[in-house]
Amino acid sequence: MDTVLSGIRSTGNLHLGNYYGALRNFIKMQDENNCYFFIADLHSLTTHPDPALLHGNVKNVLVDYLAAGIDPDKSVIYVQSDVPQVTELYLYLNMHVYMGELAKTTSFKDKARKQPENVNAGLLTYPTLMAADILMHNADKVPVGKDQEQHLEMTRRFARRFNNFYGVEYFKEPVAYNFGQDLIKIPGLDGSGKMGKSEGNCIYLSDSAKEIEKKVKRALTDAGPTEPNSVKPDYIENLFTIMRVVSTDEVIAHYEEMWNTCAMRYGDMKKQLATDIIGVTTPIRERILELEKDDDFLRKVAREGAEKARENASKTIADVRKIMGFKSF
Repeated sequence: MDTVLSGIRSTGNLHLGNYYGALRNFIKMQDENNCYFFIADLHSLTTHPDPALLHGNVKNVLVDYLAAGIDPDKSVIYVQSDVPQVTELYLYLNMHVYMGELAKTTSFKDKARKQPENVNAGLLTYPTLMAADILMHNADKVPVGKDQEQHLEMTRRFARRFNNFYGVEYFKEPVAYNFGQDLIKIPGLDGSGKMGKSEGNCIYLSDSAKEIEKKVKRALTDAGPTEPNSVKPDYIENLFTIMRVVSTDEVIAHYEEMWNTCAMRYGDMKKQLATDIIGVTTPIRERILELEKDDDFLRKVAREGAEKARENASKTIADVRKIMGFKSF
C-alpha cells in the first residue's frame, strides 16, 4: 500500500481549483492508500497573515476538507504546526539546498514580483518546507496541480541529494498522483491562468448559489468569435476548462459547436456554467454549514490526526538524525 500526502495552505476556504486539482483525487484514493492530509498553516506565514485570522482559516480548511469527503477514519488529517518534526526536517534539508536553485523557482519569482515589500526567507525556502512535509512521511505519491510540478521535482531532487550525500537509500522520490491523467490547473474567472485566493478570482466550495451566479456572470469575455473554428483567446478557453470539469459531455459539445459556428451567446454559457458549478458545490456547502457548528468533532479530528502524524514523524526524525551523525551523550 502506497503512502500518499497532500496539503493546502490555510489562507481561507477551499475553491474549485483546490477541489479538482487535488482534493477530489485524494478522496478517491483513501480506500487504496495510506493517506496523510495536512493543513499548511506554516506555509501561510510567507504572506504574514493576520494573527487574529490564522486559526479561523485553519478551521475553514478543516471543515471544507471533511465536507468534501476526507474521512478521518481512513486518512490522517492534521494541522502542520501541530507536528514540530516538520520544521526540524526543514532545517536539516536546508543544509543541502542551495540559494541559487531556490531563487530560480517560478513560484518564488512570481510571489516576489507580487509582494516586493515582503520577499522573506520563508518565501525563498518554500520548496524546502514542502519537501519536508512530503519526505517526513516518505510519501510515494502526492496529488498536485500543474502549478506544483516544479516543487515536486525539487522534492525528488532533495531526496536524491540527501541519499547520495550520506550513502543511504532512505528517502523515496515521490511522484504526482493524477490517476494517469494530465495534472489539472483550474483557471481563474478573471482570465488569469490560475484560480487562487490571492488573485481574488475564486469560486469557493462554501459559496452560495447567488454568489456563484454573480461571480460567473462577471467572468471575462469578448464580442464572440468572428470566424468559424477559430482559436479561443486564453480567457475564453479558461471558461471552457472549468466547464470540462463540472458539465456533461453533451453540454461541452454544445458550446464547442456554438463557438465553432460563431453562434456563441456568452450569457447562455455563463448561466449553464453557474448551474453546473452549483450542482457540484451544493452538497459540499450543505455539509460545511453543519460541520462548522461542531467544534467538538473538529477538535477531535485535529487532535487525533496530530497524534498519528507525530508518531510517524518522530520515527523519520530519529532515522535522519542517526544518518546525519547526531548522537546523544
